[in-house]
Amino acid sequence: MTHSPPPGMPRARIPSPQQPPPPYPRIGAGLWKRCLGGGLALWAPAALVTYTTQNTALLPTLILLGGFLVPVVFVLWAYEWHGRDLGVSAILGCFLAGGVLGVLGASLTDSSLLRPSLGMFTAVGLTEEAAKLGALVFVLRRLPGIRGMRAGLVLGAAVGFGFAALESCGHAFAAAASTDGIGLRALLETEILREPLAPFGHGLWTAIAGGALLARRRPNGHFRLATPVVTACLGVCLLHALWDATHGIAIWLVARLSGAGLDREPFAQGYIPRPSAAQEHLFTLFSVGGLALVALLGIAWIRSLAHRDSSWRNTP
Repeated sequence: MTHSPPPGMPRARIPSPQQPPPPYPRIGAGLWKRCLGGGLALWAPAALVTYTTQNTALLPTLILLGGFLVPVVFVLWAYEWHGRDLGVSAILGCFLAGGVLGVLGASLTDSSLLRPSLGMFTAVGLTEEAAKLGALVFVLRRLPGIRGMRAGLVLGAAVGFGFAALESCGHAFAAAASTDGIGLRALLETEILREPLAPFGHGLWTAIAGGALLARRRPNGHFRLATPVVTACLGVCLLHALWDATHGIAIWLVARLSGAGLDREPFAQGYIPRPSAAQEHLFTLFSVGGLALVALLGIAWIRSLAHRDSSWRNTP
């Protein structure tokens, strides 16, 4: 039986139950769009001021903005749409630690592969993809609850985009540092050409391999090198090798079709001496078309993996 308080006495307030905290941070919808717009709004004046004033003190800002903008935007998009339940720490750890470990592992072997050939590009693809997949395993080794196709696609993409960001920064710095001084024009050209291609390279390939790996991860956290995992890794290595070899293949095709008389080895000569206008148009067609074909193959592959996984459609 309850007793009401005497007249004039205030009623005691019953504390309302606290709402449980959300299982993941609520990042506002469309953050990746704002990040893209804001990043471009910062990069464009930075590029203009650096090129106009020739102030080398701005080079780190320009290189970091240009190298990280697109990879960070795509990681934010993947988190916002498909990875909120995975946690910020897992995605950020894969992006940073995975990217650094992947670049370090790849640089130890890439330095010994000097002569361009199909075998060399295949070896580069194998070493870089193995390094990125090893980085993914390293980051998730103490997180046994993270498994499944969707988790592998999202976190694999985070590792790949971390690798792509650091690699783009390295290429931009190498383009700027020449024997004739600082080449700002070469730096800007490198960033403008590489950044639109970033979503179709390392992030896409490591997402496919990571999805295959985590889809077959055991409940106790152990990773399995099952046949589908090995097949997926070899497949993305082939896509990687074809992407890197597109320039040489395009030159070889142009030489064969136009009768330029170059060496029969596709990568023995990396250019066509005094190319005609028709040869230049053919080279553009084959090189751009080759990159587009490899990108479409990767996109079709990752879409088929996502459609076969029911958790991908049930993400928050």
